[in-house]
Amino acid sequence: MIRTLAFDADDTLWHNETHYAETQEAFRSLLRQYHDDAWIDERLHATEMRNLSHYGYGIKGFTLSMIETALELTEDRLDGAGIRRVVELGKAMLAKPVEPLPGVAEVLQKLAGAYDLMLITKGDLFDQETKLVKSGLGGHFSKVEIVSEKDEAAYAAILERHGIAPSAFAMVGNSVKSDILPVLALGARAVHIPYHLTWAHEVVAAPVDSPFPVLESIRDLPDWLAAQSAQG
Repeated sequence: MIRTLAFDADDTLWHNETHYAETQEAFRSLLRQYHDDAWIDERLHATEMRNLSHYGYGIKGFTLSMIETALELTEDRLDGAGIRRVVELGKAMLAKPVEPLPGVAEVLQKLAGAYDLMLITKGDLFDQETKLVKSGLGGHFSKVEIVSEKDEAAYAAILERHGIAPSAFAMVGNSVKSDILPVLALGARAVHIPYHLTWAHEVVAAPVDSPFPVLESIRDLPDWLAAQSAQG
């Protein structure tokens, strides 16, 4: 029986990737006089991947990667005003309101009485804590884990720290790479709720030998859980 139900945050509980997409379009506009969109996107992604080991995930690292990419693509010709514009783009992302996805608040409230709800998210500690407060959803969770990476080792450490058996744990998220596959590898269950945008770094092919449920909306989660209880 599932006793602990964990949720991803970005693009599972609230909108996130859309903010990055909007900012990246503004970044392209700044550099179009130098390069085409495809090349700008490719170089920015390469810079982000190169910098993950330095900055980790999150808006601050993304902003620094935009600055580095802009200087690279302009051969250091981008002036102070241009760099200031990139910094402003990053600050605007940090200041955006946190908008929960449709049905999230209602579903969390409904499930809180039957399950121990946990939040597991990766990224910048301050930024993720701030978004949780802005979302107004924090009161639904008895445990909050903000990690630098969501891999098998990270999940195993979380389960051990809280004394949770994999057989009693299920993870709900939008990323097959971060929310589904490492959880299944531990023998726990995972539920995929896709978001309409996915960061290229999170895109992986789902293995055919590891089936997992895919729901259209978080509103479908209570019925799926009820079916699992009935079968169990």
